Amino acid sequence: MKTVFEYTNVSASNRLESFTEEKLSNLANKYPFIIRGDIFFKKENRSDETGHVCGIRLSAPGPRLFASSDEKSFEEAIAETIRDLNDQLERRKDKMSTY
Repeated sequence: MKTVFEYTNVSASNRLESFTEEKLSNLANKYPFIIRGDIFFKKENRSDETGHVCGIRLSAPGPRLFASSDEKSFEEAIAETIRDLNDQLERRKDKMSTY
């Protein structure tokens, strides 16, 4: 699976990229039909503690899958986004049939 990272108001981080790729590799092993992942990191200025946004768009057969979450840290946002994508991929896999 190919991954592309985009940053908005955040400097690029090898640690975040490796953490995200590790989590996405688990999804790619479970769902081998995933082709590409576009990962978006965005920092928003807010009065509360949240504002670390992670969005992931996956290319797979059928419509693209997208999930996003806003948490206190990027690691929490990544984990929540991966959980949402796992649910979507499970539903997609159930609908797919082999002939």
